[in-house]
Amino acid sequence: MAEDNKFELVVCIVNAGYSETVMNAARSAGAKGGSIVRGRGSANPEAEEFFGITITPDKEMVLILVKAAIKDAVMKAIYKNAGLSTEGVGIVFSLPVSRTSLNLE
Repeated sequence: MAEDNKFELVVCIVNAGYSETVMNAARSAGAKGGSIVRGRGSANPEAEEFFGITITPDKEMVLILVKAAIKDAVMKAIYKNAGLSTEGVGIVFSLPVSRTSLNLE
């Protein structure tokens, strides 16, 4: 399979209310859309101290499927606009995607 057909799943976990900030940043870097899942996070005081942040329980997880070629740009845009040093206090990571309904033929 050609490199331009490979996909990555970009995942951003952000404080509740900041998922649109994440999506706007991702779109500015070429993403077409994503899915938002609401949830609750938990952490112990040592984790808060390690990251130097206060962890609030209400979270939104933004799932964005992108071509591998734009993954880094999307992740950088998200982190700049909704990363740990912002009010969104988001973390972003990616996972490789081996198959999608776009390449099952």
